[in-house]
Amino acid sequence: KGSIIMKLKNVGIIGVGSYKPEKILTNSDLEKMVETSNEWIVSRTGIEERRIAEDSQATSDLAYEAAKKALENAKVSPEEIDLIIVATMTPDYFTPATAAIVQDKLGATKAAAFDLSSACSVQVYALVVAQNFIATGAYKKVLVIGAETLSKVLDWTDRNTCILFGDGASAMVLGEVEEGYGIKAFHLAADGSGEQALLVPAGGSRKPATSETVENKEHFLKMNGKEVFKFAVTVIPDTVAKTLEKAGMEMSDIDLIVPHQANYRIVSAAAKKMNYPEEKFYMNLNKLGNTSGASIGLALTEAYENGLVKKGDNLVFVGFGAGLSYASLVLKWAY
Repeated sequence: KGSIIMKLKNVGIIGVGSYKPEKILTNSDLEKMVETSNEWIVSRTGIEERRIAEDSQATSDLAYEAAKKALENAKVSPEEIDLIIVATMTPDYFTPATAAIVQDKLGATKAAAFDLSSACSVQVYALVVAQNFIATGAYKKVLVIGAETLSKVLDWTDRNTCILFGDGASAMVLGEVEEGYGIKAFHLAADGSGEQALLVPAGGSRKPATSETVENKEHFLKMNGKEVFKFAVTVIPDTVAKTLEKAGMEMSDIDLIVPHQANYRIVSAAAKKMNYPEEKFYMNLNKLGNTSGASIGLALTEAYENGLVKKGDNLVFVGFGAGLSYASLVLKWAY
C-alpha cells in the first residue's frame, strides 16, 4: 500500500504589534517606596523604568491593544484568524481563558482560543504551538499574544522583586511564508526541580486562598534571584546551540538575538559564554523592565519599528524563567 507524505508549510511571522501602558514608574519613584537606589537597580539589573497598568486594566485589555496593532501590521482582519493563543502568567481569571476574552474584544468570531503558561519562555512555546497548527494545514493564521500585568502580583514592599517587573503586551500574527523563510528550528525544555526558585506560592490547588495566605502575602511573586541567574546563564547558550544545530546553522549566521528581557547582567554573561557580540542582543529592558511572557515580542516589535529587522535576517528568540523553563527558536524574517 502507498503511504501519504505530507509536505509541511513554511511558517513565519507576518505581523507584529505591541502595547505599553502609559504610566511610567522610575527608579527614583521606587526610592520613595522601598529601601533602594537608582544606582543599585541600574548596576544590578540595567533597568531604569518600567510601565504599570492602570487599576482598571486587566491583561486582556493590554493584549487587545497589541493584537489590533499586529493585525494592522499584517494586513489581516480579525475574521481571518483561526486561533488565538495568549501567553501569560497573569490571566484575567483562572477561567475563562484570557484568549477567549480577547477573541470577543477583537471580533475574531471564527477563532479558537486558549491560554498558555510557561512563564518567561512562554512566547517561544506559543510560537512553536502556532507553527505546528499552520505547518500541518490545520489553520492558516494564528495570533500569538504575550501579555502581562505583573504589577498586580507584586509585593511593593519587597525590594528584591518589585524593582524588576513591568506590564505590557506584544502580539505576532503567524501564517504561511515563502520557501526558505520562517521558523527553521526550535528547542523547548524544562527543569521542574527548580519550581521553588520562582513562583506565586498560594492561590492554586496546592495552597488555596485563605485569610492566612493573604495575610502572609503568599499571592505575590517570590524569587530566588541567585538561582534564577545561575540557571539562565547556563541554559541560554545551551538552548541556542541546540536550536542552531537542528537548523544546520552557526552563530555567525545570526543577525540578531532577541532574548527575554530579565536582567542585563544575565544577557551579558550569556553573550560571553557564547562568544557572540553583546551588541547583537536586542535589549529594551532599561525602559520596560521584565515583562515576562510579553518581553520577547515587545523587544522584537521595537527592533522591527526601528529598522533593525529586515527581510532575510536570521533571528534567534530565547526565553527562560519559572518552571524552570527555557526555549529558543531560529527564523528567517519573511517581510
